[in-house]
This record gives sequence, structure tokens and C-alpha cells, in this order.
Amino acid sequence: MTTALITGATAGIGAAFARRLAADGHNLVLVARDAERLREQATELHDRHGIEAEVLRADLSEDKGIETVEERLADRQHPVDLLVNNAGFGNKGRYLEVAMADELNMLKVHCEAVLRLTSAAVTGMRERGRGGVVNVASVAAFVPRGTYGASKAWVVQFTQGAAKDLAGSGVRLMALCPGFVRTEFHQRAGMGTGNIPGWMWLDADKLVAAALADLTRGKSLSVPDPRYKALMGVVKLTPRGLLGGAASKTGRKYGPQ
Repeated sequence: MTTALITGATAGIGAAFARRLAADGHNLVLVARDAERLREQATELHDRHGIEAEVLRADLSEDKGIETVEERLADRQHPVDLLVNNAGFGNKGRYLEVAMADELNMLKVHCEAVLRLTSAAVTGMRERGRGGVVNVASVAAFVPRGTYGASKAWVVQFTQGAAKDLAGSGVRLMALCPGFVRTEFHQRAGMGTGNIPGWMWLDADKLVAAALADLTRGKSLSVPDPRYKALMGVVKLTPRGLLGGAASKTGRKYGPQ
């Protein structure tokens, strides 16, 4: 049985990855800050699917937390075959309205942790000649809109560049770019969602199924829904100056409230 490690595993997209991978027979290493929720989740997945679910409490906004997960990924006796870097959050407010400490915490989780954990996982995967990494980004990566989008743009560029460097090694890397997903994300950030049109919402379980199919196909970038694929096609054809203005207006309408 193969083992998958998922950060931000207790809710939203991370929990959907855990459900799907457990149902497919993968053992799991579940990573999050809330130890109690992790234990409850591990017990449920073990009882339902008969897999082993290891619990690893770690706060990826701190060096100690990142180091804890790095050490688990480097364990040659219990190798991780799939890493899902899903942990992340949003800050309520525009640029200069958010405290610098909060902005730096976002970069720590979205960029530094992704870089360090991907590197820790891929080192062993390349030696074994197999493995995969899914780095959860966002369609926000493709529009000039705030520090959240900028951090997710880094995730996309890093993942695709690393995928090219590792071509032929047996290790697959993919950036996953969903749109709005019904999770705890906006609630935790104190963001209102009442103005977001219904058609823009995605189901986390369907998103994960599409993402894993794209990973199997060897894609380095996954936008797992026809609606958002079409929307990103429009984004590519829109001049950057016009796109920046539209993104700003959309952010005011659908973003933090």
C-alpha cells in the first residue's frame, strides 16, 4: 500500500483528498494544527476504509512545524509516495490593510513551506524512481490581484519549473488551481461570500477526483472544471491592464467583506 501525506488535511480540499485517497486504499499521514480534529479524522478513515492514518500536528507558519513534516517526508523506512501541499489561508483586506506579520505568515505557508516540503519529498521519490506532488494553488494565480494571488502565482511557477527539471525521473509535480470551493476558507478569514454567484462554486470531492485524474495523465497544471477552464481562457486573451482593473473590481464585489 502506498502512503500519501496531506497538509491542511482536516477540512475543505485537504479533507476531500484524504477521503478519496483512503477510499482508493492509500495509507495516510494527516497534517494540520488541530490535533483533536486530526485524531477524529484518522479514526473515521481507518474504520471506514481499513487504511492506516498517521496523525502529525504541525503549524506550517513556524519553522518547527515545517521541520516536523520535513523529517517525516525524509523517512526512508516509511516513504511517502504522494505529497499534497494543501495548507493555506487568506487574509481579509487589501494590500496595506493587512498587518505585515500576517502577510509574512502567508508567504511562509504558501511559499516557503511548499518549497521545503516539496524538496524533502522529491529527494526520496527521485531515488526510488516514482512519486507525485500536488501543490494546491488557485485561479487567483492568473490575475493581478493582491498578495494571496501573488503567493499562488509563485506556487504555479515553482511547480511547473520543478516538473520540467524532474522530467524523466518518474516523479510527477502538478499545481492544482481551483476556483471558489465550498470549504471553511472564507469563514476562517472573516470573508463574506453572499455575493459570489452560485455557478462559481465547486464541490471539493469532484475537484479532487478531477485533480487526481490530471496527475495520472502527467499534467503539471490542473484547472479542474470546465467553467474555470473557460474563464482562464478569457483571462489569457485579456490585456493585462484591463485585467488588473477587472480583477480589482471583482475582488471588491466578491472578496473580503
